[in-house]
Amino acid sequence: MQDADTRLLIIDDDEMFCHVLSRAMARRGYEVLVANDAEQALSLARRHRPELATLDLKLEHSSGLKLLPELLEVVPNCRIVVLTGYSSIATAVEAIKLGAVNYLCKPADAEEILVALGREEGNPEAEVADNPPSINRIAWEHIQKVLQEHDGNISATARALGMHRRTLQRKLQKRPVRR
Repeated sequence: MQDADTRLLIIDDDEMFCHVLSRAMARRGYEVLVANDAEQALSLARRHRPELATLDLKLEHSSGLKLLPELLEVVPNCRIVVLTGYSSIATAVEAIKLGAVNYLCKPADAEEILVALGREEGNPEAEVADNPPSINRIAWEHIQKVLQEHDGNISATARALGMHRRTLQRKLQKRPVRR
């Protein structure tokens, strides 16, 4: 999967995460590039043509889902793994439909990311949960789905859900509910 010239582009607005991950990947022999926003990521992709990339779902001023097709337009063969601390079924499905090779929940370490980048097929042995998701998790998933349908527009999503915009913003600032 990797040789001495393999370039990895890390796209995340969390500078500490970028620092830790870039050091870990450089120790494994990757040439690492780091971008903290969409504009910087596209510029680096055009100049350096990375073979691999990690893409944060929630960048400070944009969505990784919006950036994903733009990156693949610039570097069509780049293998991209979407990373997020705000996982939902809706965003996982969209990321894969848009061309990501995998989707991981943070925190993910360097080895997990490399396995995800190298994975060519699905895993029929993947663990299936014994219990259905909690009502809070179902609500979180629904909010994420509606948010995605409204292209991340908080006001339109709040109207569609019949809730106040500030209430929705507070819910979105919290970590996703565990299963």
